[in-house]
Amino acid sequence: MKLNIAVLPGDGIGPEVTKQAIKALQAIALEFDHSFSFTHASVGAIAIDETGNPLPEETLDVCEANDAILFGAIGAPKYDNNPDAKVRPEQGLLRLRKSLGLYANIRPVKAYETLIDKSPLKKEIIEGTDISIYRELTGGIYFGEKQLSEDGNTASDLCLYTRVEIERIAHLAFKAAGSRRNKVTLVDKANVLESSRLWRKVVKEVATEYPEVTLDFLFVDNAAMQMILNPKQFDVILTENMFGDIISDEASVIGGSIGLLASASVGDKYAMFEPIHGSYPEATGKGIANPIASILSAAMLLEHFDLFEEAELIRKAVEKSLLLNITTPDLNTEYSNVTTSKVGDFIADYISNPKDSNLNFNNIHLGQSTII
Repeated sequence: MKLNIAVLPGDGIGPEVTKQAIKALQAIALEFDHSFSFTHASVGAIAIDETGNPLPEETLDVCEANDAILFGAIGAPKYDNNPDAKVRPEQGLLRLRKSLGLYANIRPVKAYETLIDKSPLKKEIIEGTDISIYRELTGGIYFGEKQLSEDGNTASDLCLYTRVEIERIAHLAFKAAGSRRNKVTLVDKANVLESSRLWRKVVKEVATEYPEVTLDFLFVDNAAMQMILNPKQFDVILTENMFGDIISDEASVIGGSIGLLASASVGDKYAMFEPIHGSYPEATGKGIANPIASILSAAMLLEHFDLFEEAELIRKAVEKSLLLNITTPDLNTEYSNVTTSKVGDFIADYISNPKDSNLNFNNIHLGQSTII
């Protein structure tokens, strides 16, 4: 298969982790005789510095001209710490999602057996957790009308949803549940919010088309508590934009690091794949950023194009790296010299030589790996 992939590394650690995802994809291309081409473009703070625009038109053109988008991270302290900034890196990402119609964000959450002890939660609570979060991505409070009074003392953000916006992501969530454990949990705040009451009404109607799937409901505050008390109860979580942002970040502690969580943002025509973590500017250039979420996002990219065997090989490579403790400092206290790049090298090595990667283990730690 030939795929043209737009690469938007972004800010902070974005370029470092995205580079490792590309290594994995290049190894897959060699192993399975695919052809993957990569076109880089700027977004976020770096794009503001270069052009004054967090999403230059040239970048949007690149995204529209390619088959898929591999995204890094955006954000920089000089914008994050300045509430008066009129142009912000996040505006580029929001506009990108809206312009490309990326209305569904899919975030898998898994408790890896080899990392159970790394989680701050008890083993018996998280063991066996396997959740898929479906977050609506182009509606709600993030995109609603924003107002600030003339005196600067009153502000408002409108949370607006339509039936069509709810229906289209609900169908995706129910279809996903049908190939998993046949359960959808709608997370909302229907006891308070009118928009949540519309979500309940529409999702109940959609559920009648999927009789094999069980639908239940949780208010978002209770869902946040249940995520910590009993995450194994969840199969597919369906929720609106802001609640999904918060719930999925909370879920990241289950696996022991936010650096493990990948995501796909999909629409009817375009698809983008990115780690859920931010730009982590404090770690930029230090080689300590965990690239696994970005690499797993690359696996989701392959799966989007029905390259299931290839995606599974990347996941096996990731699991092997975790088993051998070839991970960055957020998960690894035993080997302090395992860098972002070395994790990427090992995973690419495993893809090309799955039976030999144990032999290369010591070489990688000694900095002698000749693979890639």
